[in-house]
Amino acid sequence: MANILDIRRRIRSVTNTRQITKAMKMVSAAKLRRAQDRALAARPYAQMLTNVLKSLVSRAEIYDRDTGQPRHLLLAQREERNILLVIVTGDKGLAGAFNTNILRAAMRFLGSKAGKNVEMETIGRKGRDFMRRRYPTAEPRVSREAEEAVAEAGITIVGEQVGVLGKIEYEMAKKMAERVIERYSHCDIDAVYLLFNEFKSVIAQRLVVEQVLPIEQIGEETVRLTEEMTEKEREKAMEAAKGAGVGLRPADTSEMDAAAAKFATAPVDYIYEQPPAELFNGLLPKYVGVQIFRALLESVAAEHAARMTAMDAATNNATDMIDSLTLAMNRVRQAKITKEIIEIVSGAAAL
Repeated sequence: MANILDIRRRIRSVTNTRQITKAMKMVSAAKLRRAQDRALAARPYAQMLTNVLKSLVSRAEIYDRDTGQPRHLLLAQREERNILLVIVTGDKGLAGAFNTNILRAAMRFLGSKAGKNVEMETIGRKGRDFMRRRYPTAEPRVSREAEEAVAEAGITIVGEQVGVLGKIEYEMAKKMAERVIERYSHCDIDAVYLLFNEFKSVIAQRLVVEQVLPIEQIGEETVRLTEEMTEKEREKAMEAAKGAGVGLRPADTSEMDAAAAKFATAPVDYIYEQPPAELFNGLLPKYVGVQIFRALLESVAAEHAARMTAMDAATNNATDMIDSLTLAMNRVRQAKITKEIIEIVSGAAAL
């Protein structure tokens, strides 16, 4: 049995760890509130852009009357041979199963696209490191044997971005959208998918694989794979949010959404100065950029929520361990005192 000094040393170590995890929980809660505010602040622009496009679709001819093909390349449907998958993970750990769940979903997606050429672009250090160990990059960085073995599966890494999630700017999402659109327009890729954690509130999150290109229906999310939070995860997130003072329900924006939707449904016959092709050339790239920007904002908020929940669980576990060690220390001390009393009594009896 450990002596009292060793147990006290362990209690002191666990206490220091608990202070760290508690501080990390509060920091994540503060960052989560800011991330929620940023996502909410970007929503009116995205909503109005969506409704402008809906209005344009309802009033302009976006499909050729003779061929039935869409007038804009981003609306064209092609057989999927070359696919681009954008994976959004975190740059840091200590967030529970946040990164693990994303990478598992990525592997399931790759398995579902067997026999097709899949290119990956990773955002976040965790996803970059995970995929680098398994698949070759566009510039050879692994052995020739490994490249030849993986090249048969048709999976490569074509891009990576690390350290950009700390301060997300729309300009970054815009450049990514332009790069993706250029490749799609030149038929280098036939579909673009975005894998991220969709965030609505602390207890309303889901892991989704969303199709970005081609655009099937403006204003509607084209989700291919989804994974909801379990009931146990919701309960843990609820307890962590209550302890950190974070709201459990998403902000009510129904009035704002209804006001923006009136633009698309207004019974007004607009006269467009530019032809539909020119309008779509200007608006659809922005629409794709807004989708990517929204995904990045929601992924950051989901990461902070996951880290807050994980640190809350670590703090509770540390408290339970301190209680258990304190009880063990008291038992050792009591046993020592009892042994000394017995020795004293035995010595007195011998006299």
